[in-house]
Amino acid sequence: MNPMKRRSGYRGVAQSLRVAARGSEPAGAGKRVDSAKERNRPAKLERKLVKYEALPEYLQDNEFIRDYYRCEWPLKDLLLSVFSLHNETLNVWTHLGGALIFVALTAMSFTEKSSPENLFAAGVFRLERMKRNKSESIYPDHNYHQRNLIDSSITDNVNFPMWPWFIFLGGATCCLVLSSVSHLFACHSRRCNLLLWRLDQSGISLMVVASFVAPIYYIFDCHPFSRVFYFASITLLGTLAAVSLLSPALTSGRFRSFKAAVFLALGLSGIVPAAHTALLYGHHPQVAAALWCEMAMGALYAAGAAFYVTRFPERMGPGKFDLVGSSHQIFHVLVVAAALAHCVATLVLMDWRRGLPHCGGA
Repeated sequence: MNPMKRRSGYRGVAQSLRVAARGSEPAGAGKRVDSAKERNRPAKLERKLVKYEALPEYLQDNEFIRDYYRCEWPLKDLLLSVFSLHNETLNVWTHLGGALIFVALTAMSFTEKSSPENLFAAGVFRLERMKRNKSESIYPDHNYHQRNLIDSSITDNVNFPMWPWFIFLGGATCCLVLSSVSHLFACHSRRCNLLLWRLDQSGISLMVVASFVAPIYYIFDCHPFSRVFYFASITLLGTLAAVSLLSPALTSGRFRSFKAAVFLALGLSGIVPAAHTALLYGHHPQVAAALWCEMAMGALYAAGAAFYVTRFPERMGPGKFDLVGSSHQIFHVLVVAAALAHCVATLVLMDWRRGLPHCGGA
Protein backbone atom coordinates (compact mmCIF):
# COMPACT_ATOMS: atom_id res chain seq x y z
CA MET A 1 0.00 0.00 0.00
CA ASN A 2 1.20 3.52 -0.72
CA PRO A 3 2.68 5.03 2.53
CA MET A 4 0.99 8.36 1.84
CA LYS A 5 -2.43 6.74 1.60
CA ARG A 6 -1.75 4.74 4.78
CA ARG A 7 -0.89 7.94 6.75
CA SER A 8 -3.97 9.68 5.33
CA GLY A 9 -6.14 6.78 6.50
CA TYR A 10 -4.67 6.93 10.02
CA ARG A 11 -5.35 10.67 10.23
CA GLY A 12 -8.98 10.11 9.19
CA VAL A 13 -9.53 7.46 11.86
CA ALA A 14 -7.93 9.66 14.54
CA GLN A 15 -10.11 12.62 13.58
CA SER A 16 -13.22 10.44 13.74
CA LEU A 17 -12.29 9.25 17.25
CA ARG A 18 -11.79 12.84 18.46
CA VAL A 19 -15.18 13.87 17.11
CA ALA A 20 -16.83 10.89 18.80
CA ALA A 21 -15.10 11.67 22.09
CA ARG A 22 -16.28 15.28 22.00
CA GLY A 23 -19.80 14.10 21.35
CA SER A 24 -19.72 11.83 24.41
CA GLU A 25 -18.57 14.58 26.82
CA PRO A 26 -21.17 15.95 29.22
CA ALA A 27 -22.64 19.34 28.51
CA GLY A 28 -20.28 22.10 29.52
CA ALA A 29 -17.20 19.83 29.65
CA GLY A 30 -15.28 22.05 27.31
CA LYS A 31 -16.08 25.25 29.23
CA ARG A 32 -13.44 27.07 31.17
CA VAL A 33 -14.00 27.29 34.95
CA ASP A 34 -12.73 30.61 36.22
CA SER A 35 -13.63 30.45 39.93
CA ALA A 36 -13.36 28.05 42.84
CA LYS A 37 -17.06 28.61 43.51
CA GLU A 38 -17.96 27.22 40.08
CA ARG A 39 -15.52 24.33 40.45
CA ASN A 40 -16.97 23.33 43.83
CA ARG A 41 -20.62 23.77 42.85
CA PRO A 42 -22.34 20.36 43.23
CA ALA A 43 -24.10 18.89 40.27
CA LYS A 44 -27.87 19.34 40.36
CA LEU A 45 -29.46 16.06 41.39
CA GLU A 46 -32.73 14.90 39.95
CA ARG A 47 -35.08 13.82 42.74
CA LYS A 48 -36.55 10.51 41.76
CA LEU A 49 -39.42 8.52 43.21
CA VAL A 50 -38.39 5.09 44.43
CA LYS A 51 -40.01 1.74 45.11
CA TYR A 52 -40.85 0.30 48.51
CA GLU A 53 -37.81 -2.01 48.54
CA ALA A 54 -35.44 0.96 48.14
CA LEU A 55 -36.70 2.68 51.30
CA PRO A 56 -34.83 2.65 54.61
CA GLU A 57 -36.60 0.63 57.27
CA TYR A 58 -38.07 3.64 59.09
CA LEU A 59 -40.00 4.64 55.95
CA GLN A 60 -41.38 1.16 55.23
CA ASP A 61 -44.85 1.59 56.72
CA ASN A 62 -47.25 0.04 54.22
CA GLU A 63 -45.95 -2.82 52.09
CA PHE A 64 -49.06 -2.68 49.91
CA ILE A 65 -48.08 0.75 48.55
CA ARG A 66 -45.35 -0.37 46.17
CA ASP A 67 -44.05 2.71 44.36
CA TYR A 68 -43.86 6.52 44.02
CA TYR A 69 -42.05 7.17 47.32
CA ARG A 70 -39.95 10.23 48.07
CA CYS A 71 -36.91 9.22 50.09
CA GLU A 72 -34.76 11.58 52.18
CA TRP A 73 -35.16 14.57 49.90
CA PRO A 74 -34.01 18.05 51.00
CA LEU A 75 -36.70 20.10 52.74
CA LYS A 76 -36.94 22.55 49.84
CA ASP A 77 -37.64 19.75 47.36
CA LEU A 78 -40.18 18.22 49.73
CA LEU A 79 -41.97 21.56 50.02
CA LEU A 80 -42.14 21.90 46.24
CA SER A 81 -43.39 18.33 45.94
CA VAL A 82 -46.74 19.48 47.31
CA PHE A 83 -47.52 20.40 43.69
CA SER A 84 -46.23 17.15 42.17
CA LEU A 85 -47.64 13.64 41.97
CA HIS A 86 -46.42 10.98 44.40
CA ASN A 87 -48.03 8.55 46.83
CA GLU A 88 -48.46 11.23 49.52
CA THR A 89 -49.99 13.92 47.31
CA LEU A 90 -53.61 13.16 48.16
CA ASN A 91 -52.74 12.47 51.81
CA VAL A 92 -51.39 16.02 51.98
CA TRP A 93 -54.20 17.73 50.11
CA THR A 94 -57.16 15.92 51.69
CA HIS A 95 -56.23 17.34 55.09
CA LEU A 96 -54.79 20.60 53.79
CA GLY A 97 -58.09 21.24 52.03
CA GLY A 98 -59.93 20.43 55.25
CA ALA A 99 -57.72 22.85 57.16
CA LEU A 100 -58.56 25.60 54.67
CA ILE A 101 -62.28 24.95 55.25
CA PHE A 102 -61.86 25.41 58.99
CA VAL A 103 -59.71 28.50 58.53
CA ALA A 104 -62.52 29.95 56.40
CA LEU A 105 -65.08 29.08 59.10
CA THR A 106 -62.91 30.78 61.71
CA ALA A 107 -62.62 33.93 59.60
CA MET A 108 -66.38 33.95 58.99
CA SER A 109 -66.99 33.55 62.73
CA PHE A 110 -64.81 36.54 63.55
CA THR A 111 -66.50 38.74 60.98
CA GLU A 112 -70.06 37.52 61.68
CA LYS A 113 -71.98 40.27 63.48
CA SER A 114 -75.16 38.37 64.21
CA SER A 115 -75.79 34.88 65.47
CA PRO A 116 -73.28 32.07 64.83
CA GLU A 117 -75.80 29.89 63.05
CA ASN A 118 -75.65 32.34 60.12
CA LEU A 119 -72.14 31.10 59.35
CA PHE A 120 -73.51 28.76 56.71
CA ALA A 121 -76.07 31.20 55.32
CA ALA A 122 -74.28 31.07 51.98
CA GLY A 123 -75.90 27.71 51.41
CA VAL A 124 -74.00 24.99 53.23
CA PHE A 125 -76.23 24.35 56.25
CA ARG A 126 -79.09 26.87 56.34
CA LEU A 127 -80.06 26.77 59.95
CA GLU A 128 -81.74 30.17 59.76
CA ARG A 129 -84.12 28.83 57.11
CA MET A 130 -85.37 26.29 59.64
CA LYS A 131 -86.31 29.09 62.03
CA ARG A 132 -88.07 31.15 59.39
CA ASN A 133 -90.19 28.27 58.11
CA LYS A 134 -92.55 28.53 61.12
CA SER A 135 -93.19 24.81 60.78
CA GLU A 136 -94.63 23.12 63.83
CA SER A 137 -93.26 19.82 62.55
CA ILE A 138 -89.74 21.19 62.80
CA TYR A 139 -90.21 23.25 65.96
CA PRO A 140 -93.14 22.16 68.16
CA ASP A 141 -92.12 24.87 70.62
CA HIS A 142 -91.69 27.41 67.81
CA ASN A 143 -93.79 30.16 69.39
CA TYR A 144 -91.85 29.97 72.63
CA HIS A 145 -88.57 29.87 70.74
CA GLN A 146 -89.54 32.80 68.51
CA ARG A 147 -90.66 34.89 71.49
CA ASN A 148 -87.30 34.42 73.16
CA LEU A 149 -85.54 35.43 69.95
CA ILE A 150 -87.57 38.64 69.76
CA ASP A 151 -86.88 39.43 73.42
CA SER A 152 -83.16 38.90 72.94
CA SER A 153 -81.25 42.12 72.44
CA ILE A 154 -78.29 42.82 70.20
CA THR A 155 -76.17 42.92 73.35
CA ASP A 156 -77.18 39.35 74.14
CA ASN A 157 -76.03 38.27 70.68
CA VAL A 158 -72.71 40.01 71.10
CA ASN A 159 -72.18 38.52 74.56
CA PHE A 160 -73.07 34.98 73.53
CA PRO A 161 -70.01 32.87 74.45
CA MET A 162 -68.24 31.91 71.25
CA TRP A 163 -64.92 30.72 72.71
CA PRO A 164 -65.97 27.02 72.85
CA TRP A 165 -66.72 27.18 69.13
CA PHE A 166 -63.33 28.75 68.44
CA ILE A 167 -61.58 26.07 70.49
CA PHE A 168 -63.11 23.42 68.26
CA LEU A 169 -62.19 25.28 65.07
CA GLY A 170 -58.64 25.81 66.33
CA GLY A 171 -58.21 22.19 67.37
CA ALA A 172 -59.51 20.88 64.04
CA THR A 173 -57.30 23.27 62.07
CA CYS A 174 -54.18 22.37 64.06
CA CYS A 175 -54.82 18.65 63.65
CA LEU A 176 -55.32 18.87 59.89
CA VAL A 177 -52.32 21.15 59.37
CA LEU A 178 -50.05 18.89 61.42
CA SER A 179 -51.25 15.90 59.42
CA SER A 180 -50.52 17.62 56.10
CA VAL A 181 -47.08 18.78 57.24
CA SER A 182 -46.22 15.30 58.50
CA HIS A 183 -47.18 13.61 55.24
CA LEU A 184 -45.21 16.21 53.29
CA PHE A 185 -41.95 16.27 55.27
CA ALA A 186 -41.72 13.03 57.30
CA CYS A 187 -39.58 11.32 54.66
CA HIS A 188 -36.78 13.89 55.03
CA SER A 189 -34.82 11.97 57.69
CA ARG A 190 -35.24 9.51 60.52
CA ARG A 191 -35.20 12.29 63.12
CA CYS A 192 -37.73 14.38 61.20
CA ASN A 193 -39.92 11.32 60.72
CA LEU A 194 -40.03 10.58 64.44
CA LEU A 195 -40.76 14.19 65.42
CA LEU A 196 -43.49 14.81 62.86
CA TRP A 197 -45.46 11.62 63.49
CA ARG A 198 -45.41 12.39 67.21
CA LEU A 199 -46.83 15.82 66.47
CA ASP A 200 -49.40 14.28 64.14
CA GLN A 201 -50.67 11.94 66.86
CA SER A 202 -50.73 14.76 69.40
CA GLY A 203 -52.80 16.77 66.93
CA ILE A 204 -55.38 13.98 66.73
CA SER A 205 -55.71 13.97 70.53
CA LEU A 206 -56.06 17.75 70.49
CA MET A 207 -58.82 17.61 67.89
CA VAL A 208 -60.79 14.97 69.79
CA VAL A 209 -60.58 16.91 73.06
CA ALA A 210 -61.42 20.21 71.35
CA SER A 211 -64.46 18.59 69.75
CA PHE A 212 -65.96 17.91 73.18
CA VAL A 213 -65.62 21.45 74.50
CA ALA A 214 -68.41 23.25 72.63
CA PRO A 215 -71.18 20.62 73.01
CA ILE A 216 -70.44 20.12 76.70
CA TYR A 217 -70.34 23.85 77.35
CA TYR A 218 -73.61 24.66 75.57
CA ILE A 219 -75.57 21.57 76.66
CA PHE A 220 -74.62 21.65 80.34
CA ASP A 221 -74.80 25.42 80.73
CA CYS A 222 -77.26 24.98 83.61
CA HIS A 223 -75.42 22.00 85.10
CA PRO A 224 -72.02 23.37 86.15
CA PHE A 225 -70.93 20.28 88.07
CA SER A 226 -71.57 17.99 85.10
CA ARG A 227 -69.83 20.44 82.79
CA VAL A 228 -66.69 20.60 84.95
CA PHE A 229 -66.68 16.81 85.38
CA TYR A 230 -66.88 16.14 81.63
CA PHE A 231 -64.29 18.81 80.84
CA ALA A 232 -61.84 17.32 83.34
CA SER A 233 -62.49 13.75 82.21
CA ILE A 234 -61.99 14.32 78.50
CA THR A 235 -58.90 16.48 79.09
CA LEU A 236 -57.36 13.74 81.24
CA LEU A 237 -58.20 11.02 78.71
CA GLY A 238 -56.83 13.09 75.83
CA THR A 239 -53.60 13.80 77.69
CA LEU A 240 -53.13 10.12 78.56
CA ALA A 241 -53.76 9.14 74.94
CA ALA A 242 -51.22 11.66 73.65
CA VAL A 243 -48.57 10.66 76.19
CA SER A 244 -49.04 6.93 75.59
CA LEU A 245 -48.60 7.42 71.85
CA LEU A 246 -45.54 9.67 72.07
CA SER A 247 -43.26 6.73 72.76
CA PRO A 248 -40.76 6.29 69.89
CA ALA A 249 -41.48 2.55 69.86
CA LEU A 250 -45.11 3.18 68.93
CA THR A 251 -44.28 5.15 65.78
CA SER A 252 -43.76 1.88 63.91
CA GLY A 253 -46.50 0.65 61.59
CA ARG A 254 -46.69 -2.53 63.68
CA PHE A 255 -48.71 -0.59 66.28
CA ARG A 256 -51.29 0.63 63.77
CA SER A 257 -54.13 -1.29 65.45
CA PHE A 258 -53.16 -0.11 68.94
CA LYS A 259 -53.07 3.55 67.92
CA ALA A 260 -56.44 3.28 66.18
CA ALA A 261 -57.92 1.60 69.27
CA VAL A 262 -56.65 4.37 71.57
CA PHE A 263 -58.17 7.14 69.48
CA LEU A 264 -61.39 5.22 68.92
CA ALA A 265 -61.74 4.68 72.68
CA LEU A 266 -61.10 8.37 73.24
CA GLY A 267 -63.86 9.27 70.81
CA LEU A 268 -66.29 6.68 72.20
CA SER A 269 -65.93 8.22 75.65
CA GLY A 270 -68.40 10.79 74.34
CA ILE A 271 -71.18 8.21 74.64
CA VAL A 272 -71.57 9.06 78.34
CA PRO A 273 -72.24 12.82 77.93
CA ALA A 274 -74.37 12.05 74.85
CA ALA A 275 -76.60 9.71 76.87
CA HIS A 276 -76.80 12.33 79.62
CA THR A 277 -77.82 14.91 77.02
CA ALA A 278 -80.55 12.66 75.63
CA LEU A 279 -81.91 12.15 79.14
CA LEU A 280 -82.02 15.87 79.92
CA TYR A 281 -82.99 17.45 76.58
CA GLY A 282 -83.87 14.62 74.19
CA HIS A 283 -87.38 16.03 73.77
CA HIS A 284 -85.99 19.19 72.13
CA PRO A 285 -85.96 18.67 68.33
CA GLN A 286 -82.76 20.65 67.88
CA VAL A 287 -80.92 18.64 70.52
CA ALA A 288 -82.16 15.43 68.93
CA ALA A 289 -80.92 16.64 65.53
CA ALA A 290 -77.53 17.48 67.04
CA LEU A 291 -77.28 14.01 68.59
CA TRP A 292 -77.99 12.43 65.20
CA CYS A 293 -75.17 14.51 63.72
CA GLU A 294 -72.86 13.35 66.50
CA MET A 295 -73.79 9.74 65.81
CA ALA A 296 -72.95 10.32 62.15
CA MET A 297 -69.62 11.75 63.24
CA GLY A 298 -68.90 8.65 65.34
CA ALA A 299 -69.81 6.34 62.46
CA LEU A 300 -67.51 8.24 60.10
CA TYR A 301 -64.61 8.08 62.56
CA ALA A 302 -65.18 4.35 63.11
CA ALA A 303 -65.25 3.71 59.36
CA GLY A 304 -62.05 5.71 58.96
CA ALA A 305 -60.36 3.68 61.70
CA ALA A 306 -61.43 0.46 59.95
CA PHE A 307 -59.83 1.55 56.67
CA TYR A 308 -56.70 2.68 58.55
CA VAL A 309 -56.23 -0.66 60.33
CA THR A 310 -57.17 -3.05 57.53
CA ARG A 311 -55.35 -1.13 54.77
CA PHE A 312 -58.18 -1.94 52.41
CA PRO A 313 -58.31 -1.74 49.39
CA GLU A 314 -54.56 -1.74 48.66
CA ARG A 315 -54.03 -5.09 50.36
CA MET A 316 -56.36 -6.59 47.74
CA GLY A 317 -54.18 -5.25 44.91
CA PRO A 318 -50.68 -4.16 45.97
CA GLY A 319 -49.42 -1.41 43.69
CA LYS A 320 -52.83 -0.59 42.20
CA PHE A 321 -53.66 2.15 44.72
CA ASP A 322 -50.24 3.77 45.10
CA LEU A 323 -51.43 7.17 43.87
CA VAL A 324 -55.22 7.21 44.25
CA GLY A 325 -57.71 5.30 46.39
CA SER A 326 -55.50 4.00 49.20
CA SER A 327 -56.88 3.35 52.68
CA HIS A 328 -55.10 6.32 54.21
CA GLN A 329 -56.59 8.71 51.67
CA ILE A 330 -60.06 7.34 52.40
CA PHE A 331 -59.33 7.65 56.12
CA HIS A 332 -58.42 11.33 55.65
CA VAL A 333 -61.63 12.09 53.75
CA LEU A 334 -63.74 10.41 56.44
CA VAL A 335 -61.98 12.38 59.19
CA VAL A 336 -62.79 15.68 57.48
CA ALA A 337 -66.40 14.57 56.89
CA ALA A 338 -66.71 13.62 60.57
CA ALA A 339 -65.37 17.00 61.65
CA LEU A 340 -67.90 18.76 59.43
CA ALA A 341 -70.73 16.64 60.87
CA HIS A 342 -69.61 17.78 64.32
CA CYS A 343 -69.60 21.33 62.98
CA VAL A 344 -73.28 21.06 62.10
CA ALA A 345 -74.11 19.56 65.49
CA THR A 346 -72.33 22.38 67.31
CA LEU A 347 -74.08 25.09 65.30
CA VAL A 348 -77.47 23.50 66.00
CA LEU A 349 -76.68 23.42 69.73
CA MET A 350 -75.56 27.05 69.67
CA ASP A 351 -78.81 28.03 67.98
CA TRP A 352 -80.80 26.04 70.53
CA ARG A 353 -78.97 27.47 73.54
CA ARG A 354 -79.29 31.01 72.23
CA GLY A 355 -83.06 30.67 72.08
CA LEU A 356 -83.41 29.61 75.72
CA PRO A 357 -83.55 31.77 78.84
CA HIS A 358 -80.42 31.58 80.93
CA CYS A 359 -80.51 28.24 82.75
CA GLY A 360 -84.17 27.68 82.06
CA GLY A 361 -85.01 26.15 78.72
CA ALA A 362 -85.34 22.54 79.82
